[in-house]
Amino acid sequence: MDYELEQLARVGETLGPDKFDLIGASMGALVAVAWAAAHPETVRRLVLYGGWVSGAMISTPSVRAHLLGLVESHWGLGSDVLTDIFAPDASPAAREEFGRYQRASSTAATARSLLAMSYDLDISDLLPEVRTPTLVLHRAGDRAAPVAQAAALARGIPHAQLVVLPGRSHLPYVGDADSLVAPIRRFLGLRSLRRGARTLTPRQTQVAALVGDGCTNREIARRLGIDERSAEGHVERIRVRLGFTSRAQIAAWYAAQKNRSGPLK
Repeated sequence: MDYELEQLARVGETLGPDKFDLIGASMGALVAVAWAAAHPETVRRLVLYGGWVSGAMISTPSVRAHLLGLVESHWGLGSDVLTDIFAPDASPAAREEFGRYQRASSTAATARSLLAMSYDLDISDLLPEVRTPTLVLHRAGDRAAPVAQAAALARGIPHAQLVVLPGRSHLPYVGDADSLVAPIRRFLGLRSLRRGARTLTPRQTQVAALVGDGCTNREIARRLGIDERSAEGHVERIRVRLGFTSRAQIAAWYAAQKNRSGPLK
């Protein structure tokens, strides 16, 4: 936790003296609570999605031990099991892509450490220290973190609001993401997004398809006859337009669209 807070502090330093809004998802919700409790002068609004109070309450000891052992001994199978827990509503192609993303971005040892940390953390003593206006969101059927833990978060933080949404997926961008985004934007005082905004230009669709194929920016540039910086710019604009934070999300989105309607033109 100390290391997570140190990283957050470095980001906060770049934002200047003004308060900022802080959104924590999954284990990030626990980090966000710890930050808000220790640095109330820095946070304007706090949003917690898919979080919990005590990792020991996420699942039974036997299930926790089984998952830790599986991730450590067989990361390929372990990543697939985690994907099924995190994103049961995703298409088969999206689940496959997310599994590849997990294996590419983490070793088995690191994955086990992070999972163990999620089970070990307990922020119950920090909740009463949070004085920031707080919104707690959770999907009712979340398979990674029980909704009872969201209720415990909201009860423990003074005057926190709790919004429970339908759905099973732990990943916020899987399933009905719009119903999740809407209450967050209202809470933060932001205008509603226009429907139909998650569309791409024909060129951006080409780039998204290549991202889905696992192409680097250099490979995209070569295939489309453009320079690498232009390819990088296209990927960034796609990410912003779709509200994503990673190439894996772009690839998963393209795969889902293709599954529904065939190859996009």
